[in-house]
Amino acid sequence: MALQGPEELGEQVEEPEDLDDQDASSISPAEEITLPPGPGGDEEPEEALLLPWDRFSAWLHCICVVGFDLELGQAKTSICYLSFPDSNSGCLGDTQFCFRFRQGSNRKSSLGCFLETTDRDAPPCLKGHYYGYVYFRQVRDKSLKRGYFQKSLVLISKLPYVTFFHSLLKIMAPEYFEKQEPCLEAACNDIDRWPTPHPGRILTLPIMGVVIKVRIPTCYDKPGTSQLVQSAQSDSLVSIVLPTIHEVDLFRCFYPVFFHIQMLWELVLLGEALVVMAPSPAESSDTVLALVSCISPLRYCSDFRPYFTIHDSEFKEYTTRTQAPPSVILGVTNPFFAKTLQHWPHIIRIGDMKQAGEMAKQMKVKKLKNLKTLDSKPGVYTAYKPYLNKDEEIIKQLQKGVQQKRPSAAQNAILRRYFLELTQSFIIPLERYVASLMPLQKSISPWKSPPQLRPFIQQDFMKTLEKAGPQLTSRLKGDWIGLYRHFLKSPNFDGWFRNRRREMTQKLEALHLEALCEEDLQQRIQKHTEVETVDLVLKLKDKLSQAEREQLPVRPGTLPKLRAHIDAVILALPEDLQGILHKPSTP
Repeated sequence: MALQGPEELGEQVEEPEDLDDQDASSISPAEEITLPPGPGGDEEPEEALLLPWDRFSAWLHCICVVGFDLELGQAKTSICYLSFPDSNSGCLGDTQFCFRFRQGSNRKSSLGCFLETTDRDAPPCLKGHYYGYVYFRQVRDKSLKRGYFQKSLVLISKLPYVTFFHSLLKIMAPEYFEKQEPCLEAACNDIDRWPTPHPGRILTLPIMGVVIKVRIPTCYDKPGTSQLVQSAQSDSLVSIVLPTIHEVDLFRCFYPVFFHIQMLWELVLLGEALVVMAPSPAESSDTVLALVSCISPLRYCSDFRPYFTIHDSEFKEYTTRTQAPPSVILGVTNPFFAKTLQHWPHIIRIGDMKQAGEMAKQMKVKKLKNLKTLDSKPGVYTAYKPYLNKDEEIIKQLQKGVQQKRPSAAQNAILRRYFLELTQSFIIPLERYVASLMPLQKSISPWKSPPQLRPFIQQDFMKTLEKAGPQLTSRLKGDWIGLYRHFLKSPNFDGWFRNRRREMTQKLEALHLEALCEEDLQQRIQKHTEVETVDLVLKLKDKLSQAEREQLPVRPGTLPKLRAHIDAVILALPEDLQGILHKPSTP
């Protein structure tokens, strides 16, 4: 296996761990082209200042072309192996899937990761990882020594928008396989004219003569709902409208292990080590992404690899028997893993999703010792006993849908709503208890530091469940207390609580800032010495910088009001001090 295409592409992919050392423009075939300005008229001020390839970098880190070359032999890079199905998969024709890998530790700040650092409305993505979206083609070609044409076009991005990038590849890849590098050059130029993907914005994105309409999701979106409405007038030039750019079809993905969906929800919620053994990377990656999203809107905080190979740099770390398996979800296709990962506690074996014409009949959870090869029957191999009683109603509802040939989109909506309600029933008692840790607003004094949050005490939380537990919103019976105890030790709870604590601390800072703005500072400084007044100005400037840097959730008009207060206080000082204090503070 070797890389093919422009030399820049080869250099970019040689070491995926060091991707951040390269600028996105270094891999573009159109690097020397001068680009006209982006779509004008409605540009935001910061977008008007963007340089060539900045917009490209906001969407993609690079584009890779990976192909087999018998003369060069095998390339020893993980991206190469992740970009091709295992030989046993037998993927003829076109196949799409995705993978995920760690970025290098020597990370540089760039526009490509602006979602993580500057927009608190963005859906949380696990930092430190790239996604690879693959379009692989394998067709017979007698003119080649190997007898087959085998090549992948891969988009590397920090954005977890799987539906969008797969749709993008369906446009780009067939054109590329026919016309080679010139059409990639045109695609790169098109992408560099796109607006940046700020959460909540509805965008029309032209690419190679096609226009895609999308809405960038936010952390406030309800899973399974689309806020993108098609309009006949405004969408007359739009070729493709994507209701969602990041959600997978849950029903199709869970179909092979249909009777175990509730147990799988528990395993993902608790951050248990899970392996998905599938016949192809497409089934593997879709199932892993479905597992991660089934606890939405709760964020899955552990690692997950939609397609994992024996050549991955974390192979030894994740397959060692000297310690317990890590909290990670792996998707694999190589039969070797059936032996290597035998010691893992939970293994999901799925068959070919395309052949699932009838309702899955496999109902029993299987013992791990029965899993010896990848040829074992589909099912869930685990000794895990669910905390909650099985919900027969959702099974019957979806079974009825299969018998009545209900559209897949409707089945997917039913299943997503079921998972959403189950997760909300579980998380609402936690939200209610954590909200009680917030100090009362009357305890906030403008002239004292903001009060601290009270600590999370597990016993106190457990006591609240008797009267205000999930039984208020869920019909399910079972050991909810045991499920909570287990969850409180998991990475998902740790990540959720860290995020809530940060949000609440920022809210306290915002309330403190608003209280300051309501004070009559002019009257207060009359009792102060010059030194005390200068100290007050410096502290207020620090608070203003913090509010802007962290995007504190203050009421509209608060920050301009604080600036006016600061200016008024400075004007009351001698001219020599005014000149010093009017210099802008560095954030």
